[in-house]
Amino acid sequence: MSKTATVEQAKELGLLEEEYNQICDILERKPNFTELSIYSVMWSEHCSYKNSIKWLKTLPKDGPHMLVKAGEENAGLVDIGDGLACAFKIESHNHPSALEPYQGAATGVGGINRDIFTMGARPIAQMNSLRFGEYTNDRTKWLLKGVVKGIGDYGNSFGVPVLSGEVFFDKSYDQNPLVNAFSAGIMNTDHLISAKSSGPGNPVFIVGSSTGKDGIHGAAFASKDITEDSMDDLPAVQVGDPFQEKLLLEASLELAKTDIIVGMQDMGAAGITCSTSEMSAAGDVGMDIDLDKVPTRQQGMKDWEILLSESQERMLVVVQKGKEEQVKEIFDKWDLNCEQIGVVTDKDELNFYQNGELVAQVPPSSLVLGGGAPIYDRAYSEPAYFKTYKQFKIDSVVEPENLKDVAKFLFQQPNIASKRWVYEQYDSMVGTNNISTNHPSDAGVALVKGTSKGIAMSVDCNSRYVNADPETGTAIAVSEAARNIVVSGGAPSAVTNCLNFGNPYHPESYWQFVGAIKGMSKACEQFSTPVTGGNVSFYNQSVIDGKEVPVFPTPTIGMIGILDDVRNIMSLDFKSAGDEIFLIGKLVNDISSSEYLVKYHGVEASPAPYFNLEEEHQLHKCIAEMIAERTVNAAHDCADGGLFVTLVEMGMNGNYGCSISTSSEIRKDAFLFGESQGRVVVSLKKDNVDSLKSICQNHHVPFYHLGQVRDNDEMVIDNEQFDNIEDYKNHSESVINP
Repeated sequence: MSKTATVEQAKELGLLEEEYNQICDILERKPNFTELSIYSVMWSEHCSYKNSIKWLKTLPKDGPHMLVKAGEENAGLVDIGDGLACAFKIESHNHPSALEPYQGAATGVGGINRDIFTMGARPIAQMNSLRFGEYTNDRTKWLLKGVVKGIGDYGNSFGVPVLSGEVFFDKSYDQNPLVNAFSAGIMNTDHLISAKSSGPGNPVFIVGSSTGKDGIHGAAFASKDITEDSMDDLPAVQVGDPFQEKLLLEASLELAKTDIIVGMQDMGAAGITCSTSEMSAAGDVGMDIDLDKVPTRQQGMKDWEILLSESQERMLVVVQKGKEEQVKEIFDKWDLNCEQIGVVTDKDELNFYQNGELVAQVPPSSLVLGGGAPIYDRAYSEPAYFKTYKQFKIDSVVEPENLKDVAKFLFQQPNIASKRWVYEQYDSMVGTNNISTNHPSDAGVALVKGTSKGIAMSVDCNSRYVNADPETGTAIAVSEAARNIVVSGGAPSAVTNCLNFGNPYHPESYWQFVGAIKGMSKACEQFSTPVTGGNVSFYNQSVIDGKEVPVFPTPTIGMIGILDDVRNIMSLDFKSAGDEIFLIGKLVNDISSSEYLVKYHGVEASPAPYFNLEEEHQLHKCIAEMIAERTVNAAHDCADGGLFVTLVEMGMNGNYGCSISTSSEIRKDAFLFGESQGRVVVSLKKDNVDSLKSICQNHHVPFYHLGQVRDNDEMVIDNEQFDNIEDYKNHSESVINP
């Protein structure tokens, strides 16, 4: 083997000196450069979760539908009945997207879909959660255009519809955008492909694309700050090919139907290194790998380059000995590389060879969580701003005299304005699974073909709330995801998360992370929605004038729910003039952390909006019964922008305005634009009003009669005209068009 590597090289690769010494203890010698490179990626935050795993283990993992728990396979898996299961997951591709937004976002979409079909599930739906800086910045517009085009081009070509998503703008994301990609797929429960290797003597194949120099040290790059020098890391950004991925999908699912496969894993972060080590460690075996047999795109690639490359559209497959030709026949049919590069062994050793020489020898168990990978208990402390935010009083804000101007103003804010420019670049109908396009609903709903079932899904996180109060804000994110599914007619089932935070070595950033985990745990337990997995993305910050500036803490929640019959989907749009409109939930004199308070009044220091987890859960039960009993004909949760925005959105599809009356119990601006949680607006026929009241009273949920749907598109508040639906459409759709 080559000469030993130094502690200075370890530091250059992102390892701590004590970690270098720990590697020496594990190997009982000093590592060479290739071995050190292996540990640098596998012990990076992106792969090892060394700074987060302690808290991740506290999240609830058991639920009534669980088939695969967090960390056991490539994605979460829940039982949806009739021998079918839904695999789903969300992951980040933030750092690559900050440098090369098109490929960064595209390969994020490709990677999350591979996690799904590597398990044997066919992807049927995608979502995304995007965060950018101030919309007026040229860099923000460049990033937005690149990210959206990357998602659209890859997803559309791959053939999976985008059902839903969110886009949020704030100055904290100016240099470090967040690109979180979600995918869900359907499979037969008996077609699950394990990510474990087993059976000494079984052959190990690499299938799919050839290996190049793109993405080398990508996992380590994802565990670094974004700085002025980050463009030097551009080779760490992968390049995607959606058409190759489509072939790999079909070949993988064909292989899944055979009885010859032992295990399979996507080559995502850390490439061959990660897939060989994680599959081996999971099965308590080892592997001998010949790097000369790996198909490469460039001549003369070094051993560590081949091992660390994150070239896309590749899988590692272990099959039964003697069945090699059957595997090759399947992948030859789809015109994909299929090369045996090694065998499974009965030792806790990964032996990598090149040119007949042993270039690296490491125990796989030492590379993964639960083995030798370090686990840290980081210090955390409450930041000074938290108490300042808590001191906010609504009486310190003077209520505007002309609330009509406020309404116009809000619809011209990027966070409230229409995202039509974004979603029109995504193919929402490819595959004919999407049934929520013709039935606009708070959650995206995909048909499970061959059944009457539907999968409802939502991605949610108001990061302004989380920044104001990490525990409450994250519980709100879980609750809003569940609320979106409930008001669409579904029953929440399980959660995946993408935890985007700053530097874990900074006590105040880590305090935000710990608070978010606590809030997520409480809410997931309340709704019986266990966490099936996801990913942690630390180091989301920019170095500006020598100072680290973190993004808003953003624990994005991806949740799925089940509709037993898609004909029972509930849409959010008003159906006919004369229908009664009710607000279900508590009236609260609150404008904290609202778009109205921050953007109109310029007040950033306030707590998270009013939220009560028990009341929220009762609201969900109440709305679910109304939908099941067909009491209501439209339901829409009250969220960003408050009640007025909710009402306008309900009127847009059919061009229906409404006449409503506000309550004298709370301030009028709080009534219309406050964002207190636990509220849903419904419309219904007059004949059903008694039924609605009875259901609310049985669940002890407050309700308020707002008014009626109009036979024109005028918005009338307390007998004052607030323009019309067409005006708000025009205001809203003219904002985002980079």
